[in-house]
Amino acid sequence: MINVLDLALVRTFVAVAEHAGMTAAGNALHLTQSAVSQQIKRLEESLGTPLFIRDRRGLRLTRTGERFRSRAIPLLALNDETISEMSATGPSGRVRVGVPLDLVGNAFSAILKTYVEAHPQVEVSLLSGSSTDLKKLALGGGIDLAIVEEPSSLSGSNCLGVERLVWAGAKQGRAYRKKPLPVSMVSETCAFRPVVIEALDKARRDWRTVFENVSMEATAATTRADLAVSVWLEIYAPADLEILGPECGVPRLPSFAINLYGPAQNASPAVRSFESHLRDGFMRERRKL
Repeated sequence: MINVLDLALVRTFVAVAEHAGMTAAGNALHLTQSAVSQQIKRLEESLGTPLFIRDRRGLRLTRTGERFRSRAIPLLALNDETISEMSATGPSGRVRVGVPLDLVGNAFSAILKTYVEAHPQVEVSLLSGSSTDLKKLALGGGIDLAIVEEPSSLSGSNCLGVERLVWAGAKQGRAYRKKPLPVSMVSETCAFRPVVIEALDKARRDWRTVFENVSMEATAATTRADLAVSVWLEIYAPADLEILGPECGVPRLPSFAINLYGPAQNASPAVRSFESHLRDGFMRERRKL
C-alpha cells in the first residue's frame, strides 16, 4: 500500500509517464536517469506489477500503468493541497512569471487561482508579452519562470504540452475567401508569425495584415467581425470562432510546444513550489480535454 513517504515515487512515475522517458523525466525532476529508474523499480515492486513496457520502441505504459496514472495525478494534487493547508510554514516570497497573451485567460488562470489560494503568503507577479521576449527574460534572470510557445521541434524536458496551431474565422464568415487573405496578428514578435508567413508563402497565398496590436481580445474581436482570419493554438481558440481547415484554402500549420523556462538552480522554495504547481496544473488541464 502506498504511504505518504512513497509519494515521491508516485511523482517520479507521473513525470516519466508524461515525458515518455527516464532521461527527460530526470531533467524535469533534477534527478539522474539511474535515480529515476531505481525509483520506478521500487514503485513497481511495491505495487507488485509492472507499470511500463520497455522495448525497442521506447517506454510505454501498461494497462495497469494507465489506470495508476489516472489515480496518481489527483492523489498528488490532494497531497500538495493538504500539506499546504495544514502546514504552518509554507513557502513565502515573490515569484515573477511570464505568460503569453493568449494563455493568460485560459488554463493558466485556473492554475494560478488554485496556487494563490493555497499559498497566500507567496506574491505572484505576472508579465504578459511575446514568447520570444519572455524567454529572453527568463534565461537572463529578469523573471523566475516563463511559459512560452515554440515550434514543437524545440520541445523537451521543459515541455508542458504540444498543441495544433490552427486558423480561425468568424462563424459563417467570408474573410478566408478574400484575396489577398486578410490576417490579424498580435505583433511582429508573435511566436506564430514566422511559421504563418512561411506557410502562406509556400502555399502561394497572397495575404495582407489587417490589424497588429498587443491584445488577444482585439485580435479576436477583429476576427469575430469577419474583417480577418487569425491563428490560435486549437485548444485555446475562442469558442465563438470557427476553426478553418484546408478546404477553406488556408495552408496547414505546424504544431507548437508550450515550454516552461526556469527556474535558476538557486531558485527560492516559492519559485520551486510554483514551478511544480504549474507542471501538475497543466497536466491536469490536459487530462480534461
